[in-house]
Amino acid sequence: QVQLVESGGGLVQAGDSLRLSCVASGVLFSRYAMAWFRQAPGKEREFVAGISWTGTFYADSVKGRFTISRDNAKNTVYLQMNSLNNDDTAVYCCAANWDIGVSPRAYDYWGQGTQVTVSS
Repeated sequence: QVQLVESGGGLVQAGDSLRLSCVASGVLFSRYAMAWFRQAPGKEREFVAGISWTGTFYADSVKGRFTISRDNAKNTVYLQMNSLNNDDTAVYCCAANWDIGVSPRAYDYWGQGTQVTVSS
């Protein structure tokens, strides 16, 4: 049974940093593409960042501020978020699939999400 568990969310002020973590179990982690999505109230789920054997990928809105990385020995993917602003407020979810993609429909496995709230 595949399980993805996120952690690291919280309430921060604009300009602060957070690091999210997602621990995977039940999958051959090193072979999976991993991604972070977010969903703000009243908005659709959107791609934030992804990592696979082909490289790393970012939404334009987070390029230069967010960094995705993974530790295959720990079955964990991270999202380092710097210079946070109000627009980053959302529930952040990690997702796993055999291949990278920017559409939520491309991913078979999802975590429950962790809330990130940025106050000004």
